[in-house]
Amino acid sequence: MSELISVVGLNKHYGKKHVVSDVNLTIHKGQIVGLVGPNGAGKTTCLQSLLGLTDFEGDIKILGYHPKKDREKMLRDVAYISDVAILPKWLTVTQALTYMSEIHPNFDIKKACVFLDKTNIDINDKVKALSKGMVTQLHLALVLAIDAKVLILDEPTLGLDILTRRQFYTHLLEDFYTDDKCIVITTHQIEEIEHILTDVAFIKEGKIVLAKSAENIRERFKLLTVTPEKVDQAKQLHPLFSNSLMGLTTMLFDGQKTEVLQALGKISVPSLADIFVGVMTKESCL
Repeated sequence: MSELISVVGLNKHYGKKHVVSDVNLTIHKGQIVGLVGPNGAGKTTCLQSLLGLTDFEGDIKILGYHPKKDREKMLRDVAYISDVAILPKWLTVTQALTYMSEIHPNFDIKKACVFLDKTNIDINDKVKALSKGMVTQLHLALVLAIDAKVLILDEPTLGLDILTRRQFYTHLLEDFYTDDKCIVITTHQIEEIEHILTDVAFIKEGKIVLAKSAENIRERFKLLTVTPEKVDQAKQLHPLFSNSLMGLTTMLFDGQKTEVLQALGKISVPSLADIFVGVMTKESCL
């Protein structure tokens, strides 16, 4: 069975405030899913529910396990990196490796060391001597060595420089990802990860407003560039958003016929970041 994660009717509220409302998602082997939304959209709450870190309403299964009732069994094949990436500052890299090998039955210390050899981290270094980027790399080494079936990443490169971010995702693909695993990544900066995503779920105010494969989404939406004399005519087709720059106006359309748009200007394939902006500014989306 290829299904690794099933989320049905997920709800979470604090008092009268609903932070997650009726979320439904199914994630299969081989998928790299971006859970994308603005700050406060409910991304982290969804992941906390998946990991059994908070109570929730609804039904969640990860590898067939309930994240609260079967959490110990589930975590044998589920790994997680948060945006905080905290490790005790007094801990040495060697101590972190030894600790993991003692508590996790699937931890391969040799694999972790192979990965660390690709970095500037020395096994005798203390965490307090590492930069934030190096701490993130150490976290990644610990996770990769578990060889989990499900990897959940919550804004894992937040606050890191662009080179470190790119290295992180390169190592993720080269050293972890295979077609029998899945990765779930939350972010509000989709342009950083859109090149690795197989699927996207846009979340707004606690609700999933669009969940499709990245390929399907790019086929559905179209970016049209028009000259000033065609702007009013193009606006009659109700674009999701428009942006004017240097005498040209770019508009994003959802499901509009290609031949209709071609009569108005130049059509191009939008980035997932363009589509995200359009969906977030639209009142509703199918």
